[in-house]
Amino acid sequence: MRFLLLPVLLGFTVITHAQLLTGVWGGIRTQNAGGCFPAYSTELHIIYMQNNSFIGNVYSFDNDKYTKINFTGKYNPLTNRIVIIENAVIQYNVPDSCVPCIKTYDLMFSKNGQAELLQGDWHGHEMGNNHDCQPGKISLSRLGKSTFPVDVYQNDSLARVQKNLKLQHRQKDVVRTIPVDTAFIKIELYDNAEIDDDTVSVFLNNTLLLYKKRLTGKPLILEVNVFPNTEYELMMYAENLGRIPPNTSLMVITAGRKRYQLHLSSSEQKSSVVRFKYEPDR
Repeated sequence: MRFLLLPVLLGFTVITHAQLLTGVWGGIRTQNAGGCFPAYSTELHIIYMQNNSFIGNVYSFDNDKYTKINFTGKYNPLTNRIVIIENAVIQYNVPDSCVPCIKTYDLMFSKNGQAELLQGDWHGHEMGNNHDCQPGKISLSRLGKSTFPVDVYQNDSLARVQKNLKLQHRQKDVVRTIPVDTAFIKIELYDNAEIDDDTVSVFLNNTLLLYKKRLTGKPLILEVNVFPNTEYELMMYAENLGRIPPNTSLMVITAGRKRYQLHLSSSEQKSSVVRFKYEPDR
């Protein structure tokens, strides 16, 4: 799986588990004697979860030294055990004497009052070889806001399309800014009024989520998991103007118990944009 900066498509059948784990976790990762640093600040992003499996990335940092590594993971709801396996180093800046470590985490999820915790051990090997890293421990708690950019999940086929995509520069027309009090948002897109072959591509924070999809009386559906205190911008890009210009659509947004209906109009000069932000304390 591949994902790009700034998340996230989820099925409503897995919302219970997604509510449990998706989001930002931060704390300290320690390393036994012989490692590059005795302790690292760590921020873990779980951005997509389905059927007790999830993906995301983890930042380890100490001042200007850092690594960003993506991972896959599994959660056991019966035991609250979590296993996370790092896959590939995305970015890094470490001393010449150090090598980034590809890690496996064995964690337990727990709650202490209102605090949610991930705690356990880790071990790993150096990037590019099988030399063991000095292992250590890790303790993370759920955070209300990310220090680093949040990634938007994107499947492999859309990632390949976007890699070679060249869009016309168009003005953004902000239709509405919506504060929401839930992390889970359902977005439905219909053709507005007469169905006339309007076709759109949809981007969330510049990440392609729908490509050249025809609008009809049956909705195109996006189910989005948003992170707290992070701004999101959903853009509707007109691929054509249909038989009756401009390209028009009805967007229905369901956020918890609230429902919004928005009428959007896009053309070859402008793209309709809806912005929203999850504010847990509203």
